[in-house]
Amino acid sequence: MFEPLTSSTILLILAGLAAFAVAVVAIRIAIKLAVRLGIVAAVVLAALWATGTLELLPGV
Repeated sequence: MFEPLTSSTILLILAGLAAFAVAVVAIRIAIKLAVRLGIVAAVVLAALWATGTLELLPGV
């Protein structure tokens, strides 16, 4: 399966660049998702703290 890609140096470089581009896009999406989830978690915790229900959670 990888024989045509590795037979030529140019194709090997292009395959490497494509893999790098996919990794960069995946990391950017993961960072955006993590930031959004962090903001939501902070808002929820702030709301629980403001209403005084934070003490009702086990382990907190």
